[in-house]
Amino acid sequence: MKRALLLLTSALVLIWASCQRTGPSAATSEPAPTPAGQVLGQYHRHVAQFDSVVAVLQRAVATGQPAARQRRAFLVARLAWKRVELLAEYYSPSTAKALNGPALGEVEEFDQQQRVRAPEGLQVLETYFYPALYAPARRPEVLEQLALVHSSLLSLRHAADGLTLTDRHVFDAARLEVFRVMTLGLTGFDTPASPGAVAEAAAALTTVQATVAPYQRRLPAPAARRLAARFGAALGYLRRHPDAARFDRLTFLARYAEPLSRQLWATQQALGIPAFPETRALRADAPSLFAPEAFEPAAFAPSTTARPVLAQVALGRQLFFDPVLSGNSSRSCASCHQPARAFTDGQARSVAFGGRGAVARNAPTLLNAALQRTQFHDGRVSFLEDQAAAVLANPTEMHGSMAAAARLLTRSPAYRAAFARAFAAAPAAPVQEAQLKAALAAYLRSLVRLNSPFDQYLRGDTTALGPAAQRGANVFLGKAKCATCHFLPLFNGTVPPGFERTENEVLGTLAAPNRLRLDADPGRAGATGIQWQAHAFKTPTLRNISLTAPYMHQGTYRTLAEVVEFYNQGGGAGRGLTVPNQTLPPDPLHLTPREKQDLIVFLHSLTDTTGLRRETPRQLPTFPTELAHLNQRPVGGRY
Repeated sequence: MKRALLLLTSALVLIWASCQRTGPSAATSEPAPTPAGQVLGQYHRHVAQFDSVVAVLQRAVATGQPAARQRRAFLVARLAWKRVELLAEYYSPSTAKALNGPALGEVEEFDQQQRVRAPEGLQVLETYFYPALYAPARRPEVLEQLALVHSSLLSLRHAADGLTLTDRHVFDAARLEVFRVMTLGLTGFDTPASPGAVAEAAAALTTVQATVAPYQRRLPAPAARRLAARFGAALGYLRRHPDAARFDRLTFLARYAEPLSRQLWATQQALGIPAFPETRALRADAPSLFAPEAFEPAAFAPSTTARPVLAQVALGRQLFFDPVLSGNSSRSCASCHQPARAFTDGQARSVAFGGRGAVARNAPTLLNAALQRTQFHDGRVSFLEDQAAAVLANPTEMHGSMAAAARLLTRSPAYRAAFARAFAAAPAAPVQEAQLKAALAAYLRSLVRLNSPFDQYLRGDTTALGPAAQRGANVFLGKAKCATCHFLPLFNGTVPPGFERTENEVLGTLAAPNRLRLDADPGRAGATGIQWQAHAFKTPTLRNISLTAPYMHQGTYRTLAEVVEFYNQGGGAGRGLTVPNQTLPPDPLHLTPREKQDLIVFLHSLTDTTGLRRETPRQLPTFPTELAHLNQRPVGGRY
């Protein structure tokens, strides 16, 4: 291990040195390129260097060189990728995925033949070199993967030839790369088996430093020194602590990466380079990943051009707690999503409509539900508006309909007036189904809570986490590999730093804690018909998890200790079940008793219930005399 780390460090020093040789030659008579032009030139050189080191790796494999030399060539290739990653991910995300996507098969949802598309790229190659070197008989497979990498590299070079960069694009891509290091790189998402996560983070940040270096001469001297100091501190920490197994990720995030992010944003502002104005999940003007208001719920809405007004949120809040929406005017949304329980109900599966049995799945928290690309456990709808309509229509949940609810609400003068205010409609206009859905969704998008003790620690409050929570954070981010599926900072399956998709995972969840039998719920396959997605479920948020027991889609586990042990054993496949499409690695984590307990303490630090006691309205709008019986309905309905 020490030898491998020394080799990585040596390679990183060479990469750093080459990044410094970016300025024009003193002997040239051509005008100096613009800063953006210099960045583009660096990128072309980095892509060419990446191609060269892949060729070295190909020769090492083809000629059967010693294992240490092949591994070194592979690690150098990964470091070369990290120099390319910043602009490759920004401008050529499909090619970037082909080069460095997860080593998991996929089935495209539009593919009626349900063909499993084999993975390719560096993460697949990693499985041949780690934890043990491939058998000689598998050399043709390795060479085939290398040929695929070379093909993707050709695509990357062709795309690079057509690029034109602006200052705004340069800083946008640079800041996103820092966020990528924080959320994917250091957590081991793209190095699940090899030891190079820390060295790769250093290579990526060195590239960010080289990317913004052409702009530093435009800065006032104090600002340039502050930026250089932030880069120096972050890179220095990474180089002093190269061992990924022992790396203190929490300290790096809080003391180095977050301050560097803020300084990059301050630099962009000092240069007068504006952020992009479009609506994004992670706001383009967010100073850092954990900054308050960094996320924009409207980016997950059907239309991102109009944000909900306060009147729509207030109306949606009343509707959420009003049982008049249900088929018997007895059950409300809040019946199964109670504020005191972080908008869950404490049941394995909620009581079905009319008290007859139970619904199909566990009631998930609605806190931060707005910050994901799909809704329901199986991800069968994309928007909160459609989720609200589906719940209303479900005979075991609300047993009503949007149309019936809109007609009934129209008969209430108080509700008609509230809808008119919220949607700038005529006072006597009937309530529209679209308005009802929009109001409920507006309220749900107001339920964003991102100010837990963990967030406060990342923002500089070193008293927010105790020693056990700090240790647990490093278990979560490191050995336990939790953050490779529950991505920072949302702790759900919405993939950073673009947050454009929410992932599903197959865990091999048991039907009962002590019964070695796979739960029968088809999960995502029930929505898509794709058998490769059998038992796949959306990765839920872990925020407020201390309040949302029982856990899993059917409430199998009553305690966090049970959940942690399930993952520690490698899920269903790790327990011995046959789950050919399990995406959770089946290898045991070998967590110690203290690591398990620290992990649970950390999970408790993700709680933020700010203002939840004030969510329940004191009263509901009234109905006229002919519907006077409805005026006795309780706020929140009955359960």
